[in-house]
Amino acid sequence: MQFLFADHTLDTAKRELRRGSTAIAVEPQVFDLLTYLVEERDRVVSKDDLIASVWGGRIVSDSTLASRINAARRAVGDSGEAQKLIRTFTRKGIRFVGDVRTRAEAGGSTPARGTSSDPAEAGRTGAPPSDRPAIAVLPFLNMSGDAAEDFFSDGISEDIITALSKLRWFFVVARNSSFTYKGRRVHMKQIAEELGVGYVVEGSVRKSGDRVRITAQLSDVATGSHLWGERYDRRLADVFAVQDEITNAIVAAIEPQVYAAENFRARREPPESLDAWELVMRGLAHFWRVAPDENRAAQGLLDKAIVLDPNYGQALGVLAVSHAFGVHMGWEDRSLGVPVAERAALAALRADSEDPWAHLAAASVYVCLGRFEDSLAEFELALRLNPNFALAQGYYALVLANYGRWQEGSAAARRALKLSPRDPFSAIYNAVGAYAEFVGRNYDEAIRLARDSVRERADFAGGHRILTAAAAMAGDSELAAAALRELRRVQPTFSLAFIDALPIKQAAERALHGSVPPRGSRLTPRRAAGAAKLPNIDPDQ
Repeated sequence: MQFLFADHTLDTAKRELRRGSTAIAVEPQVFDLLTYLVEERDRVVSKDDLIASVWGGRIVSDSTLASRINAARRAVGDSGEAQKLIRTFTRKGIRFVGDVRTRAEAGGSTPARGTSSDPAEAGRTGAPPSDRPAIAVLPFLNMSGDAAEDFFSDGISEDIITALSKLRWFFVVARNSSFTYKGRRVHMKQIAEELGVGYVVEGSVRKSGDRVRITAQLSDVATGSHLWGERYDRRLADVFAVQDEITNAIVAAIEPQVYAAENFRARREPPESLDAWELVMRGLAHFWRVAPDENRAAQGLLDKAIVLDPNYGQALGVLAVSHAFGVHMGWEDRSLGVPVAERAALAALRADSEDPWAHLAAASVYVCLGRFEDSLAEFELALRLNPNFALAQGYYALVLANYGRWQEGSAAARRALKLSPRDPFSAIYNAVGAYAEFVGRNYDEAIRLARDSVRERADFAGGHRILTAAAAMAGDSELAAAALRELRRVQPTFSLAFIDALPIKQAAERALHGSVPPRGSRLTPRRAAGAAKLPNIDPDQ
């Protein structure tokens, strides 16, 4: 369907907005909002209507709602002052007041709104309501041979739907829609067309005695390919704990696979066709590769996305995290990277205070600024918004350890690894876990985890730093010397001045991190012996 108004054409089938013959870049959520207003132009729509229809009933801040309305106005050449097309009615809501003509594609007729010749069509969407990746989780099959066990397989499906729904960059079909296919043999392509999704999750559950086996797979309907699949065998000691564990594992596995598939689609498009959302997807693909040049490539794409949409909260949040991460890794000059990260993080919070990336961005910046209490609060907010955010868990673990709360840091690092065992950041999560154990003076465990880290990524300096220091403190001078040689190969500029610049809360923990005493302090004999066994490092280099 095409809607024509004020020299604009809104094409809902192609998801395009044009002014004359010129395509207008519109963020997917803003496109959804504009489409909804045009379709409901015969009435004033309330804030609750918008939240229910555009955000799927999720909690949305007033600032987020206002920014999206303003973006819709800008897209059609309107403004909050003029209100020629989108008008605010105080304490009532908003309405699209422009003159609209409709044109059906291929000369077809346009049915009256809300009617259908087929009653079965009433619950179907027919097309995804957003350019976000759209996913349906089908009811998992109960393979136990006992219909009374349906509650368990249904519960697994519902928990996955709920967890995926918290990832606000996905559109997840509601439970009542996907469960209409329970017990029916319907081709996946038909389900995808009827629900308007590009991805389908399906699986089965088999309970036997005190054991449960759950299989799950993610399919890309457009290509017919299986993106991911896994089988879980668990003891059924606690039904709800099992549900939570498996749900978290599935969600953590699905997220990067969908990102990868979406990035592949974006790469097939010529650069001129990339909108802000696609630029963010491509930027994330570079960011996840964890390398200096990839981090810079991510920042370039994110900058372009923000030019297209200055109020794109996720783009701003990822940009801030990228710069803060670059500073922490020694890839960026602190005096240049931190101010950029701080500006982007504050803009991300203003644009969308419900986005976990915005709060991770703020937390990352606070770490760089040494504001530890503020950073911990922001990490916890990010994890409340998305409990499956492995990157936030891993970074949170590091700050807890820096703060001296090493037991909690160790547990958070383990959660990050459990959530996303195949994550490109897993070498970093292992190094963070090693550092937490190091702060707790558990040097053997720190060595084990640091070795895992450098085995996964031989070019990751953080793993070599912890391995060097832990080996020295454990009295293994041979291992410490070998690890230091590798560290200097990976990070030729390494020096104690680098350690001094790290944002660590307590001087004692900074000393442990570098295996050298803080200036003017005393060491225990064991720590002094460990430090002395390190090959000499010039503190001024």
